Amino acid sequence: MISIDEVATHPRSEQRQLDHRYDGIAKVTGRAKYAAEFPVENVAYAYVVQSTIPAGTIASIDQATASRASGVYSIITPFNAPKLSVPGNVNILQDTNVLYNGQPIAVVVARSLPEARQAAKLLHIEYKEQPAKVDFNAHLKDARPQKRGGTTRRGDPEAALAKAAVVVDQIYTTPIQNHNPMEPHATIASWDGDKLSVYDATQGISGVQGSLSRAFSIPPANVHVQCPYTGGGFGCKGYVWSHTILAAMAAKVAQRPVKLVLGREQMFGPVGSRPNTYQRIKLAASTDGKLLLTQHDSTCYTSLISDWTEGATGQTQLLYDSESLSVSQPLVDLNLGMGTWMRAPGEATGSVGLEIALDELAEKLNMDPVQIRLINYAEKDPRQGLPWSSKHLRECYTQAADRFGWSKRTAQTGQHREGNKLIGYGMATANYNAGRRPSSAVVRILPNGRVFVGVGTQDLGTGTYTIIAQTAADALFMDPTLVDVKIGDTTLPPSGGSGGSTTAASVCPGVYDAAVQARLKLAQLAAADTQSPLHGAVAEDIRTKDGKLFLKSSPEKSETIATLIARNGNTPVEANATSELAKDRESFSSHSWGAIFAEVAVDADTYMVQVRRMVGTYDIGTLINQKTGTSQLMGGVVWGVSMALHEETLIDPIYGRTVNENFAEYHVPVNADIHEIDVTAVGIPDYKFNPLGSRGVGEIGITGAAAAISNAIYNATGKRVRDFPITVDKIMKA
Repeated sequence: MISIDEVATHPRSEQRQLDHRYDGIAKVTGRAKYAAEFPVENVAYAYVVQSTIPAGTIASIDQATASRASGVYSIITPFNAPKLSVPGNVNILQDTNVLYNGQPIAVVVARSLPEARQAAKLLHIEYKEQPAKVDFNAHLKDARPQKRGGTTRRGDPEAALAKAAVVVDQIYTTPIQNHNPMEPHATIASWDGDKLSVYDATQGISGVQGSLSRAFSIPPANVHVQCPYTGGGFGCKGYVWSHTILAAMAAKVAQRPVKLVLGREQMFGPVGSRPNTYQRIKLAASTDGKLLLTQHDSTCYTSLISDWTEGATGQTQLLYDSESLSVSQPLVDLNLGMGTWMRAPGEATGSVGLEIALDELAEKLNMDPVQIRLINYAEKDPRQGLPWSSKHLRECYTQAADRFGWSKRTAQTGQHREGNKLIGYGMATANYNAGRRPSSAVVRILPNGRVFVGVGTQDLGTGTYTIIAQTAADALFMDPTLVDVKIGDTTLPPSGGSGGSTTAASVCPGVYDAAVQARLKLAQLAAADTQSPLHGAVAEDIRTKDGKLFLKSSPEKSETIATLIARNGNTPVEANATSELAKDRESFSSHSWGAIFAEVAVDADTYMVQVRRMVGTYDIGTLINQKTGTSQLMGGVVWGVSMALHEETLIDPIYGRTVNENFAEYHVPVNADIHEIDVTAVGIPDYKFNPLGSRGVGEIGITGAAAAISNAIYNATGKRVRDFPITVDKIMKA
């Protein structure tokens, strides 16, 4: 394994960062192929038929007419589907139970997609309906504790509340939200005997391999999964949903390759969503602003399929130093599709309530919002008392406030006006867990002087190709454009899924370690080669730079890597490495931090909101690539704008179907909604967390952003909206 000392003293500034995306040209020229775009001979097309009731059973499916329709190869229903080794999975046609409206209940396989869709309309389906629970507010009284965990207490909350001078006790709500990546979910599956090949749009090729292996009772080695490019995931492609298994099932039944691509409307329900939250937050403080009690009770819906929870109280337990704490996360069982991870799951929604409540507390205390956060700054993790691996949140507050011009803010609401525009300033803290997984890599130094790097990970569009190429080049002191990267293939060394902002922190140390070991093997080859100018040298004293090997103490003793390899049989020099988790990881706590500031302009008559500026500074360790890392932070901030003002999945209160299952009515920001976004990183490495000092950046950008916008709207108008998204009608009513 590479040592921290080696990385810390590595002259990284000498290495040129890739100033363009490794995969940029392939994408803009159309050479990059996504899951549904791979040419497969004799491929058939599958269409998923969905239930039209929220609860009950399927009494019968008459497929006689549909089977005779043009181009139809096969129709799979719960009455004829092969039995798989995943009992009770209601999404893969293993029983006739219907648990939500939109649940997959049949698959039609045909010569073309239009023919499959047309045949699906000819199915005659009879149901035995049962009473359904689909209205969250109507069943809020039925909330139950989680089956495991969900409740935490520290200190004496009752005693702390009794001695408090100021108390905030409010309800904050967030709606169901749905992922809508540019690329919908898609799978191409084909069988060769008991070997299965799959192209899948996924955030985890190894997870897909494992799920298919278990479902069809075949060895994992018999499942080959490829996903060189993913057109966005944001959490929804981190789980193996029914369509992936159904595509493989359909290919087996139809005895030909099958392509299954979900329509945009099918992205609402069968592939998960962010559950709504009903958050009661009670903050109690002394006159100096010190938190005596932090209470956060967040209720969300959960499906009848899985006890999945939107963990909105996670950051509440660690973000501020409170004398006492009480959190709970009750669940309401509903006949809706499963909840799942969505960019910054838990922290995105939980920070909305906590960061607004803290502003309300600051106002009651006549205190600046930044000041109250500094008063309650957690010097160590309040949960176990562990030290942070690294924390520079104070610097984030200072730098972001200075760049934003926070000192110009007027605490009294409605005081800053430009013509008919009410101007407001708001801020919030950003936080997200820092995680990593074991990850393996292979590095080959080739006879032509280029380097091959292979990792069984995937790129969601975040820049994984770029940082892998750059990391290998950094270890080898070479131009990163000479590095060829292959990922998205289960035949490569395994890595974890791309979720939870873990990819960079997991993958790059393994790549770096493999490259360092390949460099050492190359040096050993030179030292043992009697024809090499470096013959007899100690391998550890031999360095590489710009395609050459040289002796550290005598740089004139050198030769090109290509010459050395050519003289030794033109055999590539290869090394494999696995980056493991830190052995002392239980002795510290790791998180990423940030401060986000917002400026809004609110029309005094119509209450239309324009987010004019967002300024954020983040403590995320080493920023491996400035362009891709900054883009990820900016993307997260855009999601924060979306969460604050736009996104809301609307559920029919009787039938439980999403009524705005399209881009026309499911609102997200467009270019006209996004103005200045200024994000920077403090750039202080966290070597305790991982050898390269890097932490993930994919999700922290959204955390706190919606709350900062809400706080700015209040500062502009004096109207406090606690029900998201913040729309014109809600501001008018406030």
